[in-house]
Amino acid sequence: MMEVRCSYYRVGGHALAVRYYDEANDERLIPSFVPFRLQDEPTDLLFTMHVDDSLEWQQTADEIGEFDCGGCMHGVYRLHDGGYQYIIRDIHGVLCSRMRSNADFTCCQVSLYGETWPQRNYGLNNAMMMAYAFASAQKGTMLMHASVIRCDGKGYLMTAPSGTGKSTHTRLWYDNIPGCDLMNDDNPVVRVIDGQAIVYGSPWSGKTPCYRNIQAPIGGIVRIQQRPENTIRKLRPVEAFCNLLPAMSNMKWDERVYNGVCDGIGELIRIVGMYELGCLPNAEAAILCHDTVAAHS
Repeated sequence: MMEVRCSYYRVGGHALAVRYYDEANDERLIPSFVPFRLQDEPTDLLFTMHVDDSLEWQQTADEIGEFDCGGCMHGVYRLHDGGYQYIIRDIHGVLCSRMRSNADFTCCQVSLYGETWPQRNYGLNNAMMMAYAFASAQKGTMLMHASVIRCDGKGYLMTAPSGTGKSTHTRLWYDNIPGCDLMNDDNPVVRVIDGQAIVYGSPWSGKTPCYRNIQAPIGGIVRIQQRPENTIRKLRPVEAFCNLLPAMSNMKWDERVYNGVCDGIGELIRIVGMYELGCLPNAEAAILCHDTVAAHS
């Protein structure tokens, strides 16, 4: 009988465990987690992921929707015991993994099916991301689709639909405003702790390999829109809420997760607020954004 191997991580202040039951699978499947690794077993686990390719999957599950993971739609099924089952496919439609969880995502199981390392990496990495987002939703924690630039010790989150120019804008800050560095380029962790809004780097950063175990108080949140001229305005709370909700990893069919995310967004808006930047991809847009948002952070 093979010895079970276990790795521990801390992401956004939450501890995670991954247990491997097959020789073919180990921590090398998720190299983006290396900066977040813990040497000792923590006592405050958010969830445990059991990686076992021999698991049998329940067929008596009710299909309830799809989860959009960066343009890849993962099937979501509700189990009769209140838990969930997911079918995770990559952008080419290849089945990479199946994940099963209990109702609060504290215990998750995943089987990997991809024949190549990128497929198996994708299958486990996406299972970890969904488990993290849903397990932490009631803990003032959100996984947000955004690019984050740190400037003078504060994190500034740029959010927009894919392809709109989030990464371009943070790059313009980096190139034109002294004291900037990139924290994460796709999925930072956002938390509200004791009335303070904090952004963390994460193991999930899209196409940009920026996996940094760092954190910063949030200086501002900005929605990017392409416009023929550079303009900026502060959004009303209801506008900010409507713009932030689609940016958060969420499950609208799960009351616990959905309410947790909505409460977190409400706190985030109350503490930080949100701006809308209509812009060209030029240095003037970055300077306008920085001078406006940083002045009020």
